[in-house]
Amino acid sequence: MKAYRAVCAVAVCFATVASSVAQPWPSRPITIIVPFSPGGPTDTLARLISEPMRKFLGQTVVVENVTGAGGSIGVGRVARAAPDGYTVSIGHWGTHVVNGAYYSLNFDLIKDFAPVAQIATNPQLVMSKNAVPAKNMKELAAWIKSNQDKVQFATGGVGGASHIAGIYFMNRVGAKVEYVPYRGAAPALQALLSGEADINISQIGGSIQHVRSGRLRAYLVTAKDRQRAAPEIPTADEAGMPGMHTSVWHGIWVPRATSRDAIIKLNAAIVETLSDNSVRARFADIGQDIPPREEQTPQALAAYHKAEIDKWWPLMKAAGIKGE
Repeated sequence: MKAYRAVCAVAVCFATVASSVAQPWPSRPITIIVPFSPGGPTDTLARLISEPMRKFLGQTVVVENVTGAGGSIGVGRVARAAPDGYTVSIGHWGTHVVNGAYYSLNFDLIKDFAPVAQIATNPQLVMSKNAVPAKNMKELAAWIKSNQDKVQFATGGVGGASHIAGIYFMNRVGAKVEYVPYRGAAPALQALLSGEADINISQIGGSIQHVRSGRLRAYLVTAKDRQRAAPEIPTADEAGMPGMHTSVWHGIWVPRATSRDAIIKLNAAIVETLSDNSVRARFADIGQDIPPREEQTPQALAAYHKAEIDKWWPLMKAAGIKGE
């Protein structure tokens, strides 16, 4: 009798495992890990796509904020998660490119993740306070070179998007200036608005209103094309800085060994979401550009991700930028 019960128990166990394995993905809620606090650009994007994705996938999509170390704690949480498609990473140029050069990470940004889709790009604006006499990029470059021992360049923090873009920009101008780190993009912009700093490079979404109001002057947008949120501002190529293309772009990743089926379904849900007119309008309202359909594939994100690492890590190394 005992032997019979043991056999039955084993049979039930195997049946339960087989049933679990046979369940189609997704069969339970999916969690998107946002590596920053609620209310920021990354959190906003995650919440904008979560509801449309729920409708497509037929499962709840939960947004969870896991903060710390410039986003590396949240990204690391996904790297160590079970590769079952139920834990997803949303991150950007900072978390999935810059942090690899800035911090000593206990995970690999390429090897430990499988790409799903790029979802948004947010180019930056090169701006100055109105007291700077330059009216265009040529005049700005000349002014910086003539005053480089005095120019104060406000950044959102050491190793942040504005800092790295600033180094890239000054390398192109051929000048060395003082970079003044602030506790985030908003305080850096405030320093420019108050006249405390002279120059800043910031994402369109957070700065265009100050340009439109006439409180700051913009010289170029770091994109190949003029932006819907700022159509009057010339591109880097038009302004005389060809190829100076920077963007705080966002993507979606899952743990490396996640099944192809889950990745395909996640990608399909994201593509469908990004094609929704209401979602596209909301993205445009906050200055986020949705990449073309052909750039929303896992393969496209993988290629772009690697190209960005190859581009920015050497620049950071040459500038001596690293974590404390």
